[in-house]
Amino acid sequence: MKQESQGSRWYVVHTYSGHENKVKANIEKLVENREMQDIIFEVRVPVEEVAEVKNGKKKIKERKMFPSYVIIKMIMTDESWYLVRNTRGVTGFVGPGSKPVPLSDEEVKALGVVERLPVIELAPGDTIKVKEGPFEDFIGAVESISQEKRKIKAFVSMFGRETLIELDYDQIEKV
Repeated sequence: MKQESQGSRWYVVHTYSGHENKVKANIEKLVENREMQDIIFEVRVPVEEVAEVKNGKKKIKERKMFPSYVIIKMIMTDESWYLVRNTRGVTGFVGPGSKPVPLSDEEVKALGVVERLPVIELAPGDTIKVKEGPFEDFIGAVESISQEKRKIKAFVSMFGRETLIELDYDQIEKV
């Protein structure tokens, strides 16, 4: 879905039991069909990995953290409220009466909702320029990329030799 703008919050939606993934798919399809990506950004069914031992073998399974609930990052408008509220399988927003209440930042963290990291358009061998830090204005060649840590390793020319340095995504720009 599209880049988020200011004012988007996480909301909790109650669904029929066992319909969480259907509701997620239905909302995503409606958002796409109605071109509402600028107000409804992300739909999630929070899951956790659980180790299960069956017949002496350990298996990792995904289990819904909150059965019958889906969380949605959106800007609350009459139109977005109507779309979500009238999606098949949705019984309503969580909140008093019909007024949805957004999750606080603390609740979002407690739920384990990790913001998706922006994907950086870099590949090993690409040329980058360091825009801040002790290596500012150095030009280098990308050696490796770590999406999870949001870091890259690059070779820069220092004192006449190629030196491998590690940099954060926000310290570099693609040349």
